[in-house]
Amino acid sequence: MRRSGKSKAEVEKETGSTIGAYDASFDVYKGEIFVIIGLSGSGKSTILRGINGLNELTEGKVYLGNDLVSEMPIKQLRAVRRRKIGMVFQHFGLLPHRTVLDNIAFGLEIEGVPVADRKKKAEETLPEVGLEGQGHKLITELSGGMKQRVGLARALATEQEILLMDEPFSALDALIRRDMQNLFLSIQGEAKRTVVFVTHDLDEALTLGHRVAIMKDGEIVQLGTPEYILREPANEYVERFVEGVDYAKVRLAESVMVKAKEVAYTNEGPTVVLRRMRQAGLSHIFVLDNERRLVGLCEAEEVARLAERDKRELRDAVDEAPKVGRRTPLREVLPLFVGDGEAPVAVVGGGERLEGLIVRGALIAGLTTSVEPHDEETEDFSGVDTDEDGDRVRVRRAGE
Repeated sequence: MRRSGKSKAEVEKETGSTIGAYDASFDVYKGEIFVIIGLSGSGKSTILRGINGLNELTEGKVYLGNDLVSEMPIKQLRAVRRRKIGMVFQHFGLLPHRTVLDNIAFGLEIEGVPVADRKKKAEETLPEVGLEGQGHKLITELSGGMKQRVGLARALATEQEILLMDEPFSALDALIRRDMQNLFLSIQGEAKRTVVFVTHDLDEALTLGHRVAIMKDGEIVQLGTPEYILREPANEYVERFVEGVDYAKVRLAESVMVKAKEVAYTNEGPTVVLRRMRQAGLSHIFVLDNERRLVGLCEAEEVARLAERDKRELRDAVDEAPKVGRRTPLREVLPLFVGDGEAPVAVVGGGERLEGLIVRGALIAGLTTSVEPHDEETEDFSGVDTDEDGDRVRVRRAGE
């Protein structure tokens, strides 16, 4: 009936049945945070639970690599859930009669991990989620935010490569939710799990997602990077959905960063560096070590003073550099541009290596709706993976 042109509402009226999802097809890349967003009843949780077989599909298929998950026998499916696909629920799904440590270790217990090993792993996970010293408390003694940390820790302790997260922060108040989002991004930066994240909160979707799928009436109406969706909404529904977005919250540092024209190295002298700065017209320059790790920032006047005194080393002119990660929201970059100074902000990646910089003008442009993306940030780049050094890199869609 839906294929013949009837709407979801018409189908429900005539049959009493609801179309949970319709023609909702997508790929999720290794190491990616893939966010599904929509209003209540749009089908996002239906799809999430279809991925791990909690919802049986009436049509369609789910693959994990080359394995057809949606047609696995229940025994094999349970093994896949235990070893490869974890889930974090909106209402925590914790066991109230157990301690924090026992809840964190529960997934390992199901896997048959020995008591000593699972206890050790659970204890190692506590600091990751900010629960040091809370391990022996009962779940009933915790606040909502702390309970959600336990749920996140339980998923992390199992080391499952895929996490399905069903509105995990929606029950928290705004301030705690933001803290949990930051914590999640921090952990994800290290763990690099593959995540499918469901939310109804647009700011959350655009902040966390490498790519976002917007749903309406069981269908995906647009799928792309947050930047692309904001810049090129597919239809009037998406336009209305994203209107009023606070760009300071959802745009990330990587969307406005540029490559550094010139850098200095710790083993260079002031005269050499000053000449380079004058030729490039720079008032500031970032200083790196031999592995391109950020050491600090030099101002031209300070470098000139050292050169005039015939100093051989640059170190006396090096100050601490303001720095952010690629996925830092612009609202957290803004306070770094205080006063009337022209100093740029460094964008660093793994190992504190310099990946780019942000200047005041680019930041201001990034806080408006008219900002244009850099060439490498077009919609053709739709996924993430890791290179040989473990750094995240963009991946084109298949066939492009």
